[in-house]
Amino acid sequence: MDQFTLEIIKNGLIVASEEMFYAFGRTARSPVIYEVLDFAVGITDKYGRGLVVQAPGVPGFSGVLDFTIREVMAKWKDEIKPGDMIATNIPYDGGTHLNDVALIMPMFYKDILLGFIVNKGHWSEIGGMHFGSWTSDATEIYQEGLQLPSIKLFIEGKPNRDVIDIIKANSRMPDATLGDMDAQLASMRVAYRRVQRLVMKYGVDNVLTAMDKLIEDGERLSKLRLKELPKGVYEAEDYIDDDGISDNPVYVKVKVTITEDKFIADFTGSSRQVRGPINSPLPATVSAVREIYMAVTDPYAPPNAGYFKPLEVIAPEGSIFNPSRPAPTSTYWESMSYATDLIWKALAPHVNGRLPAGHFLSILATILGGVKEDGEPFAIVEPQPGGWGASNNSDGESGLVASGDGETYIASAEVYEKRMPILVDRLELNVSDGTGHGKYRGGFGIIKDYIVMSEQAYLTVSIGRSKYPTWGVEGGMNGTPNYCMIFKRGEEPKRMRKVASLLLYKGDKVSLRSGGGGGWGNPAERDPNLVLNDVLNEYISVEDAEKIYKVKIKETNGIYEIDWEGTKKIRINK
Repeated sequence: MDQFTLEIIKNGLIVASEEMFYAFGRTARSPVIYEVLDFAVGITDKYGRGLVVQAPGVPGFSGVLDFTIREVMAKWKDEIKPGDMIATNIPYDGGTHLNDVALIMPMFYKDILLGFIVNKGHWSEIGGMHFGSWTSDATEIYQEGLQLPSIKLFIEGKPNRDVIDIIKANSRMPDATLGDMDAQLASMRVAYRRVQRLVMKYGVDNVLTAMDKLIEDGERLSKLRLKELPKGVYEAEDYIDDDGISDNPVYVKVKVTITEDKFIADFTGSSRQVRGPINSPLPATVSAVREIYMAVTDPYAPPNAGYFKPLEVIAPEGSIFNPSRPAPTSTYWESMSYATDLIWKALAPHVNGRLPAGHFLSILATILGGVKEDGEPFAIVEPQPGGWGASNNSDGESGLVASGDGETYIASAEVYEKRMPILVDRLELNVSDGTGHGKYRGGFGIIKDYIVMSEQAYLTVSIGRSKYPTWGVEGGMNGTPNYCMIFKRGEEPKRMRKVASLLLYKGDKVSLRSGGGGGWGNPAERDPNLVLNDVLNEYISVEDAEKIYKVKIKETNGIYEIDWEGTKKIRINK
């Protein structure tokens, strides 16, 4: 096969995956899918070695897709037939938490197995002890919803009605759940048809060769990029605020070893699995490491099985990063994100600006839902954005989703207000809590206020980095905390970080507040022009600017005068 044909087939596989992604986003029933895009899709080879191609989606999901295939292969290897569709959401072997359901479709051409199509999306409701299923107060997986241990939704093209009825009976929002499931299935059939056309045009052998070549090229590129990293051993440690059940902090650490051909992340010494639901299943932990590995080597590389070949993850069984059944994993991201962040923290000062200072890290995951006047249930299920850390040559970005969320969007306030009895009362940068200052400062988080307009609603929130804000680099200041404020009529406002199915009434307000990123470098070295810009943009008060950056600022008739080290510059406030 000539190189040009090979490239056409490779890109045809990528396009098939991307078209599946957009088809799911356009046809789903729940805002967490069609607004937030909380899902990931990909195509794997037939051997279960891992991803061949994927569409840009949630990195935390993308990195576990190959685990789901191995789980399916272990159970159904000799019984996979054309037309089968398999569903799985078990965290320990191939997942994250129970809401994130992976559907797997084997790709056949006649009787030849080509590979698998995988689509993993967040189903808004799958049962469990609280509305929305995931919760911050679960103590075992049985409280978190319906478990689907690699079961067949379709058998040789025919729907398995008994299984679908069980899913419907276990959801508080069956129309949304089954609607999302149907959209997921339909999008996968789109990818299936595109691959079939490639096979019919170029032949089975050529398509299989192209899939192998994608993996081979990924490995070759990865090893080249790995050689550019500084060799050695790097370590970092930190604390997770709590496990959701107690207020006790959870200790985590990593040792990163970089050699000519290996990148090893060893989490030995981190806390044992905890009673609360912050445990990160091993597939999620591996996915978190893959994410930072790509960030530090080549963010634009094809994220396939070959690219991750040099990567090795060590997480002892029964630990916070590799829990055993029946450990709860509802809010797994609270520790999964630390798997990324620990490596980030260990390497940031040593990789010549490839990584910025720490960001706000937490998903600030939120469920706010209830029942409309017409009896139809509704629910917001979404992450929140925050402040990212400064780099060694620029300020951090403001109002971006956390690293593990990747391509997710911030849901439209207008969509929520149109379709749900909720008022988005405020959405602005969180300059009041500040950020991590430095030669370059971190970006700012956000403040988002929701007011309940229905007679009652339920709130579940899981927020991390509230007690332990993110870190700065080379003298830069730490970032600011994440938290939420609850305003209930007749009660004093409460500052909280974990809330499980809290009953709210009409007029009550939830204020979500994400923190700022870490700073980079000594604040005394910041360019005074940048300090003055921040004052003019109302990112920082004159008083704080003078205190932190050791300058003097005077305003007269709209003209600002800044004084540092005996020199002066003048800016006009337009």
